[in-house]
Amino acid sequence: QVQLVESGGGLVQAGGSLRLSCAVSARAFSMYTMGWFRQAPGKEREFVAAISKSDGVTNYADSVKGRFTISRDNAKNTVYLQMNSLKPEDTAVYYCAKRPFGAWIGVHPRHYDLWGQGTQVTVSS
Repeated sequence: QVQLVESGGGLVQAGGSLRLSCAVSARAFSMYTMGWFRQAPGKEREFVAAISKSDGVTNYADSVKGRFTISRDNAKNTVYLQMNSLKPEDTAVYYCAKRPFGAWIGVHPRHYDLWGQGTQVTVSS
């Protein structure tokens, strides 16, 4: 059974950095496109970044371009989200998610079929 476990969230001051990790217990991890989403209180879950299967093509929400970097280590079955220059509006629960086997990048939550439990990121001003 595939599981996604996020870690690395916490409290940071504006301008600071955090790195989130998502460990995936799946065979053939390299064949899964992975994404990061976030959800702030009272708001819908929104796309943050995604990285494609195999060749690691990336896609970012406009709000995080130039500040966040998604990467993957297929040998460790892990996807990362490096977050720099954090802003208070980045405060949210961050979720990693996977697309179905072999699928390409998607930017809507419905494109993803399995989610982690989420990790809280709080950015103070």
